[in-house]
Amino acid sequence: MSVKDILNKNGFIFKKKFGQNFLLDNNILNNIADLGNITKDTLVIEVGVGAAALTKKLSLKAKLVLGYEIDINLKKPLDEILTGYENVNIIYDDFLNRDVKKDLSKYEYKNIIVVANLPYYITTPIITKFIEEKINVEKIVVMVQNEVADRFCAKTGTKSYNSLTIFLNYYFDIKKAFTVSRNVFYPKPNVDSAVVVFTKKEKKLKLNDEAYFFRLVKAAFTQKRKTLKNNLSDYDLDKINEVLKISGKDITKRAECITIEEFAKISNELTR
Repeated sequence: MSVKDILNKNGFIFKKKFGQNFLLDNNILNNIADLGNITKDTLVIEVGVGAAALTKKLSLKAKLVLGYEIDINLKKPLDEILTGYENVNIIYDDFLNRDVKKDLSKYEYKNIIVVANLPYYITTPIITKFIEEKINVEKIVVMVQNEVADRFCAKTGTKSYNSLTIFLNYYFDIKKAFTVSRNVFYPKPNVDSAVVVFTKKEKKLKLNDEAYFFRLVKAAFTQKRKTLKNNLSDYDLDKINEVLKISGKDITKRAECITIEEFAKISNELTR
């Protein structure tokens, strides 16, 4: 029986509020699973199990798949779809409300890799949760809205480059692996997607004060069309200018022109 048939048989109704668009294309699913470099010692976290098409691929590679699914109405169809997949454990709850470290404490594993087709409306909070709760994730492979993927991977000087770009790139090396057409989802969403790979940085930038750095970056992007001089008026502009002079820039530039390394130098100069 096909996945669609199982969902229909159990009277499952797609809910827009959960961003439910299930990917059923085998080739794309295999490509996503391969990007994780999963081994038999790996615990894979999947946020948004959906119809478990990706879950099944992951379970064949991993020691364990720990899935989070917010929609309790998927429990019956998933029990049927995942019959025989003994190394899959699904928690029916909102991932953002979970104590993930406590969930993980029940298992033995060598490393953690996140692989998921993320609901578009909460993509950033999910990725941020792994960082803020210091969950030791080696790699994150996620499918997100294409436009969001561009922000994650944005280069300095581009419109997509923002404070979120800097925040994520401080912790991870980020690359867009490939784009995915809206036509391979059921039901079809209104936008195209992209698969993005986050690999944990072996060496992060050296900062005197991490919290200060992020506050500074956020302030610099407060109003994107304004210059650093305007957005950082509460900071020591003379010192900022001195740092920027080294790379031929000054405080009349906008934040989108400043690299993550330059922001780090400014932050360290201001917190000496």
